[in-house]
Amino acid sequence: MRIAIPCEDARGLDSYVSMHFGRARYFVIADVSNRKIVNVKVVELPFIDHMPGQIPRFLHSLGVDTILAYGVGMKARMFFEQLGIRVITGAYGKVRDVLEGFLRGTLVLDLDWEKREEFGRHRHCDHHLW
Repeated sequence: MRIAIPCEDARGLDSYVSMHFGRARYFVIADVSNRKIVNVKVVELPFIDHMPGQIPRFLHSLGVDTILAYGVGMKARMFFEQLGIRVITGAYGKVRDVLEGFLRGTLVLDLDWEKREEFGRHRHCDHHLW
């Protein structure tokens, strides 16, 4: 499994999850085997402005199959779905804690993230972790 988490800076596991997926410049990419982290790297998006679908295609090209994020717009979620990438929204906090919580099955999600004013027009997606 290869997981991507949008983050606020390039500090890797010590960074915090970006509140807006589409505004993140960096992504922590974690390779997981048997629910254990086997490799972690930080990638910077190769573009500053992006067109719809560009970030999902970029992450797909890196072999990502799961996204852990806070807020993800409906268009991006549709692109990920078309590419066979699972999106889990409502993840917040330090990247290390989010990733470890996901792997242990103890990740706490903000299921009300879409009620924030800036996300008001989005609908819920599937929140099943495993």
